[in-house]
Amino acid sequence: MQILFVHQNFPSQFLHLAPALLAKGHDVRAIRMAGADQEASVEKWEGIPVHRYKPSQGSTPKIHPWVIDFETKIIRAQAAFKTGLAMKESGFNPEVIISHPGWGESLFLKEVWPKAKLGIYCEYYYLSQGGDIGFDPEFGAESPEGACFVHIKNLNNQMHFEFADAGIAPTQWQASTFPKPFQKKITVIHDGINTDNVVPNENATMTLNTAHGQLTLTPKDEIITFVNRNLEPYRGYHIFMRALPAILKERPNAHVLIVGGNDVSYGVRPPSGQTWRDVFFEEVKGQIDTSRVHFLGKVSYPHFLTILQLSSVHVYLTYPFVLGWSFIEAMSAGCAIVAGKTPPVEEVVDDGKTGLLVDFFDVAKLAKTVCDLLADPKRREKLGEAARKFAIKNYDLQKVSLPRQLKWVEGLVKKTA
Repeated sequence: MQILFVHQNFPSQFLHLAPALLAKGHDVRAIRMAGADQEASVEKWEGIPVHRYKPSQGSTPKIHPWVIDFETKIIRAQAAFKTGLAMKESGFNPEVIISHPGWGESLFLKEVWPKAKLGIYCEYYYLSQGGDIGFDPEFGAESPEGACFVHIKNLNNQMHFEFADAGIAPTQWQASTFPKPFQKKITVIHDGINTDNVVPNENATMTLNTAHGQLTLTPKDEIITFVNRNLEPYRGYHIFMRALPAILKERPNAHVLIVGGNDVSYGVRPPSGQTWRDVFFEEVKGQIDTSRVHFLGKVSYPHFLTILQLSSVHVYLTYPFVLGWSFIEAMSAGCAIVAGKTPPVEEVVDDGKTGLLVDFFDVAKLAKTVCDLLADPKRREKLGEAARKFAIKNYDLQKVSLPRQLKWVEGLVKKTA
């Protein structure tokens, strides 16, 4: 069977599924966008030919601001469409197309291959109410114009609904954000965590170069961890930083390991010339022992795993939005977790059993919960063991997620037109 994956940054969410289908003997190929310094080309990743497309133009100058995002998706969709035509001319005719539609690339591919079944990755449907938008009053309630823009932003999703044969979403809550008529087509299967690799390790160690010399940390130390792709309000960075003065005062031996870049993945940007990391660090730095707060930036995956293995208490905060992979990995690593009580988190944390939940905005309660847990090693151990068991049971890559994903793909093939 010929199968085409489409993702702006392939493999991304298809990191495991695409190679697994190749290993089963299928002809697997992919379409992704070329980088700014790259030309359209074909290269291989894990034995899979990856066709890089190059958009032929940029956004139209002075275009209406509400439609800039949509025009960008159309430009990418056109480039992917042309790439698909070239692939068809070379003899490639997929029975199945699996796409993350978020960047628009798959909008016109059924015009290239009308008989192909299209499965789309349903990561998030933007909500003007009840989701991330307007959730945090500190950054302003959503304006009526902003709500209008959200509807325009969903046009790409809505166009896909007309011809997509099925959807796949990583969590129930993410699936629930989509319109009810399309929810019937969505199967909930998490991307999967390699729980054989992401494990507790009492022998983990990490040496940091600090302004005061080298610091070597082990699981015997008191370590609070906070991990995100970028340090920003969407992932509760401001709430976490505001909890640190009370935490570090109460726990004089604790160290804080903070992982994340200085860019913005989601939401509003900081004031010009600043980063959210610095904005909220400056807010509290006069109240904390800065020698015990370690900003590690973006780290390699092995270092990330070591950080989780060192963790005494792992803090995770997010707006009602896409659930980060790192959260499930923290569970798999056996971390004792304190998390913000928002719908995507509540889906995977049984409060008091697999982790502890606090109101997202309650800084004082977050600090107290972290301190109480740091003072109770037996409870930390019990929570960590339960979190790992939950991750293995529900999100194990090889035994749970990947078999379900492969079955989903097989179901796509069997669907009637």
